[in-house]
Amino acid sequence: MDRLTSLEIVDLVNAEDRSIPEAVGRERDSIARAIDLVVDAFRSGGRLIYVGAGTSGRLGVLDAAEMPPTFGTDPELVQGVIAGGYEALVSAREGAEDREGEGMAAMDERRVGPSDVVLGIATSGTTPYVHGALGRARERGARTGLLLCTPPSPELTAMCDVVIAPLVGPEIITGSTRMKAGTATKLVLNTITTGAMVRTGRVFGNLMVDLRVNSRKLRDRAERILMETLGIGRADAGDLLDRAEGHVKTALVMGAHGIDRTEARRRLEEAEGVLARIIDEPKAGS
Repeated sequence: MDRLTSLEIVDLVNAEDRSIPEAVGRERDSIARAIDLVVDAFRSGGRLIYVGAGTSGRLGVLDAAEMPPTFGTDPELVQGVIAGGYEALVSAREGAEDREGEGMAAMDERRVGPSDVVLGIATSGTTPYVHGALGRARERGARTGLLLCTPPSPELTAMCDVVIAPLVGPEIITGSTRMKAGTATKLVLNTITTGAMVRTGRVFGNLMVDLRVNSRKLRDRAERILMETLGIGRADAGDLLDRAEGHVKTALVMGAHGIDRTEARRRLEEAEGVLARIIDEPKAGS
């Protein structure tokens, strides 16, 4: 490989990357099972907690960090725990992955309980920090899962409520799991959290109706959602959004039924936040 041209390297990496979605797709049943577990956790007041080391831990923290701006969730709802703490996000703490006790302590610190789901992320499937965390989470009554990129042993499968194992094969650079394994991990985590958010009413049609309007870009997106869904102009959408105190779902219910903010919020609470129970689906083409 070290004798290839830049273009040949690009072609080689791209050829290997094409196999990743297929490997993830073969785990569709397990990924769907993980979504169901997370939905049950959210509906019972629980959380999704990712645990990993190195690249795996960073990807878990990244996915968790994307939930509040994308779906308007409380930052506590989806959490990422990385071996070595948050400093490990920008500076490698490779030895931290071997400290099983620290993984256990991380679960105690977060008071993991029966309503929670803890998903370990370990490409090799053997990371002591991750297994320490999963073991303690099970002791505390949480549901547990493991995402790995090697064939899981029967013992491992028996210990967890769900095991997701996209087998992407050897890396182009031996041991560099930030490549194919990292890409597969990102795809799986995206699917789990997106699926859980859709099923708990944070998406209407294919629109992100629970986004937080805290920037000009998101304000524009919120107004466009109202315009498209309710068939109104920009000025009316802005006024409706202001009267809803920036909450898109409330504004949608207000606009659809001609009611005030208090009544709209009451109806949303009654419908458990699921807009489809209150107003019609977005227009075709949304």
